[in-house]
Amino acid sequence: MRIRWLGHSCFLLTAASGATLLTDPYNAAAYPGTLLYQPLEETPGLMPDVVTVSHGHKDHGNVDGLAGTPEIVRTVRPRQAAGFNIRGIESFHDAEMGAIRGDNIIFIIEADSVTVCHMGDLGHVLEAEQVGSIGAVDVMMIPVGGNYTITAADATRVWQQLSPPVTMPMHYRNDKCLLKLDGVEGFTAGKPTVEKPGVSEIELKKENLTAGPKIVVLEHSN
Repeated sequence: MRIRWLGHSCFLLTAASGATLLTDPYNAAAYPGTLLYQPLEETPGLMPDVVTVSHGHKDHGNVDGLAGTPEIVRTVRPRQAAGFNIRGIESFHDAEMGAIRGDNIIFIIEADSVTVCHMGDLGHVLEAEQVGSIGAVDVMMIPVGGNYTITAADATRVWQQLSPPVTMPMHYRNDKCLLKLDGVEGFTAGKPTVEKPGVSEIELKKENLTAGPKIVVLEHSN
């Protein structure tokens, strides 16, 4: 499986079959001056087969700007789409059971024997039941910028709860995201294995995911 970080919480997963799945597509135009990533509709060759949407906010649910006719997944119902096995876990966008920012879906996505967990805009540390429902995952994509989601400290707790082989931080302040978020450093500081490969895309194989847990900070491609 190839994984490319376009920016914010948006990743493109490409299976060995060539099928593609896009997570949480952002709408850059809805955040002028603060969300400066290249608009998804201007991204060359981007025509996903499947799109997962963790919640309806404009920086995560911009399905109208995408080319083609992808299957849109907005619920927790298990399904198979374009060769991806997908299921959702109910969660909240805040620590007040959704009273502030509403619901959030954690998506578990599997293809090529690699299991990916995309946390969306998770707003709280996981309950034991959620940890059990998620199960073992190979790759976790987790928000670390705080303010609108969990803080770096709580992201660390979730990281410890699931202990995945690979963790990819997302939804943090950088040169293209000027929202009121913290940078990635608050999450990566003090952790034993942090890799910054200087690329936006990596390829993962199940047999190469047996080494100790590591954090991979990708460069945004958009």
